[in-house]
Amino acid sequence: MSNSGGSQVRWRRDGKELYYISPDGKLMAAAVAVNGPSFEAGVPMALFETRIWGGGANTNNRQQYDVAADGRFLINVTVGEESTSPITLLTNWAPPAK
Repeated sequence: MSNSGGSQVRWRRDGKELYYISPDGKLMAAAVAVNGPSFEAGVPMALFETRIWGGGANTNNRQQYDVAADGRFLINVTVGEESTSPITLLTNWAPPAK
């Protein structure tokens, strides 16, 4: 299906498509069909660029994304320090008395 490799393969819920991360970090999709004993794979197409750590070359065997039943993607990415925001944590908070 892929001539350049990939990792973190996931099936679409209905089994008609495979998703994977290409070595350059793109989320790829390829249509698949099973006709009796034969398996046919379509030409993979890039869906979008991810910011998954290590791209598809990451071999830590951890899934960094998942596909929801409705076809949306949940992707775990590393965020650089430049985009961090301070967090305010309130403890022992109680609503005002009425």
